[in-house]
Amino acid sequence: MTYNELLDSRRSVRAYSDKKVSREDVEAIIAAAQKAPSWKNSQTGRYYAVMDKENLELIKSNCLPPFNQKNSANAPVLIVTAFERGIAGFDNDGQAVNELGNCWGAYDLGLQNMAMLLKATELGLDTLIMGIRNENELRSRLSIPETQAVVSVIALGYRDIDPKMPPRKKLEEILKIT
Repeated sequence: MTYNELLDSRRSVRAYSDKKVSREDVEAIIAAAQKAPSWKNSQTGRYYAVMDKENLELIKSNCLPPFNQKNSANAPVLIVTAFERGIAGFDNDGQAVNELGNCWGAYDLGLQNMAMLLKATELGLDTLIMGIRNENELRSRLSIPETQAVVSVIALGYRDIDPKMPPRKKLEEILKIT
C-alpha cells in the first residue's frame, strides 16, 4: 500500500465488528507511535491499552459519554493517550521556552497518534479518536499519574461499516505560499 493509499483509506469509524485485535497488533501500533519525532527526542507520549472485556465495558460505561459509548460499542480495544507535562516545550530549568508551553507535549502526542493511526490502517484496523471523556475517572481506573495530561481515548478494531471520506477544504483555503 502506498502512502497516499494509506491516507485515503484511513477513516474515523463509528461502528465496529466484534472481531478481536491481537496484543501483537496493539504493540506494533504503539511501536509505530514511538517512531514519531518529539521535542528534543523527549518521547513524552504515554498509552494505556484496555483489552480485557470486563475492564473495557467499565471504561466505556464510566468514562465516555453516551454518544461515544455508542460509537465505540463493539471496539475490542480502547487506547487512552496522554503525555508527561512540563518536558516538551520546556528548558532544563523547567521554564517554557515560548508561549505554547505544554502545547508542545500535545503537539508531539498528535504526531505520535497519527503514526499510530496509519499503522493501524496498514494492519487493516480502524480507529476513532474521542476527545470527550471523563479524565478523572480514566485516571482513577487506569492509575494515570497527575504528571500526565490525558488527551484522548482511541477506539481500535475492525470496521463494521464502510464510511466515505468527508470532503476536504480546497488547498487554496488552507495554504499560503509567499
